[in-house]
Amino acid sequence: MKVLLSIKPEFVEKIFSGEKQYEYRKAIFKKKIDTVVVYSTMPEGKIVGEFEIETIIVDHPKAIWKATAGVSGISNEFFNQYFENRLEGYAIKIANPQLYEKPIDPREEYESFHAPQSFCYIAQWVIDQIKNAI
Repeated sequence: MKVLLSIKPEFVEKIFSGEKQYEYRKAIFKKKIDTVVVYSTMPEGKIVGEFEIETIIVDHPKAIWKATAGVSGISNEFFNQYFENRLEGYAIKIANPQLYEKPIDPREEYESFHAPQSFCYIAQWVIDQIKNAI
């Protein structure tokens, strides 16, 4: 199953360059997900690629940082601000990132598209568009 994840463009670039090997989240999926489809937030506003989930670390943020800092693609200050006052966090290990040849503008296919705050499970029309973009 696939999920659409909203990620800031600066981090999207780092994911596909290999610099950022973990995506951090405060909340995680309830269903079994094997692939994350990346929605690059504004100003880009497009679905640009995907990656497989190798594993998901669930732990206290300090333990997550200790395990992933070297390949986090973010600063310790940013990480600490993001997880401030949290006792648990999630680190999604990125595997096989694939940038689409042609980014998908979801608003062209679905006028009332709204980017998910964090993530959403993917509708069939998105999967169909992805097949055409690869």
